[in-house]
Amino acid sequence: MPVRHVDAHDTTATAERPVAARDAWVGPGRAAREPGLKETEFDLAVQLGRIRVLPGDDGGGRRVDRAEIDRLRAGPGFPEALRRSAQAMGTTEGAALIDVTKTRFTRLARLGLLVPVRFHLNRYRAVVWLHPAEELRLFAADDRNAPLLTGRTPESLRSLLDTGVDLRPRNWRTRQPGFLLRRADDPWARAGAVASLLDPLHAAEAVPDPHDRSHLNRFRRPPPSHGAPGSPAANPAEELMTAQDPDEVARLRADLTGLTEEARAHRPAPRPAPRRPGPDRRRREAVEPVRGTSRGLPARWWRGNR
Repeated sequence: MPVRHVDAHDTTATAERPVAARDAWVGPGRAAREPGLKETEFDLAVQLGRIRVLPGDDGGGRRVDRAEIDRLRAGPGFPEALRRSAQAMGTTEGAALIDVTKTRFTRLARLGLLVPVRFHLNRYRAVVWLHPAEELRLFAADDRNAPLLTGRTPESLRSLLDTGVDLRPRNWRTRQPGFLLRRADDPWARAGAVASLLDPLHAAEAVPDPHDRSHLNRFRRPPPSHGAPGSPAANPAEELMTAQDPDEVARLRADLTGLTEEARAHRPAPRPAPRRPGPDRRRREAVEPVRGTSRGLPARWWRGNR
């Protein structure tokens, strides 16, 4: 029998390739520490698209390409510029940054001129909105916004404020599809990201097929965690996550319909296997006489006349 020879050098190279591949990626914790970011700053940088991440090999967790970290290090003004772009501020800090009162800052945010990027609930379960510091700096540096930062608020804007307008929840939701879609690596996951912003009724109207809808629900993203589902602490987050205005709902429904069609074309949703037909009852009756029928009478008559 011929002897099969194995090249030891090739075997070693093969064994080393997966190690080298693993070394090309780092987890989010290390990816945050190497550029000198806090975990919250890293998450915000990812959300704003400043840092590109991919899901892990097993579909869970996140990973960052080593080349992406090298790109961040080579950026102008590293690391201060990266940290500045990954800061989020509440009303007090944000107002101080752009040199306005907290009242004026809140009015600008309610009017949709300052767009929040995230929120949390304080101990009184009030919503605390956070804004990207870099966007606040850009807003204040724009000469066209100077009249909004000083002096009397224009009458047209004051009349909107008098109606109780507050565009912060809607503007926060406008950021979510981009954030969620950047984290989705599968067509069904992309559809699920959009479905997360619709209430179940509107999602069902956009995806009428029950099997598609059942599969889609596996990919819906939960609202930001602020307590157990259905708890008083979680209810505000669920409400803020759900589209409210008719035009917003219509746009998301159209997006969901299109994304579901793309997902179905990529990989149809699982469907239950067809039920196997039971045995033919008529054939069973033909083989097995049923007690009490005329087919059993001759035997009983014979036994009774012996």
